[in-house]
Amino acid sequence: MKVVIQRVSQASVTINGNVNSEIKNGILILAGFENADNDEDLEWIAGKIVRLRIFPDNNEVMHLSIQDVDGDILLVSQFTLHASTKKGNRPSYIYAATPDIAIPLYEKFIKILENQLGKSIQTGIFGADMKVALINDGPVTIIIDSKNRV
Repeated sequence: MKVVIQRVSQASVTINGNVNSEIKNGILILAGFENADNDEDLEWIAGKIVRLRIFPDNNEVMHLSIQDVDGDILLVSQFTLHASTKKGNRPSYIYAATPDIAIPLYEKFIKILENQLGKSIQTGIFGADMKVALINDGPVTIIIDSKNRV
């Protein structure tokens, strides 16, 4: 599982011209799943996300977590995080989980994040053509891959 985390002052997902979900202060997470992902990957990444100290304290030092600032999360599924660009110019997505595997992982990840954060999160719609807008605060962008824990 790969995630791109962006600290945002606001973010939204629009589908078919309608705002589906939006947040103010918090993090936008783009999440890509692969066939080998399991519950351990979901739990580990969710724990990393909610404890990641990427928000500034009173001294403008990144010392606070999303929980510390009572921030919100917007989660968007993005299979293209698993693009392979080694050969040719057209990305291959052979490492991305197929929908029959990715959808249950995505749905479970939502529940795990909500449980660890202690409140509901906002989401996109799996497989939809989404327009994602954000104001990256900092900018702060972090990539985490559950297969690179050590």
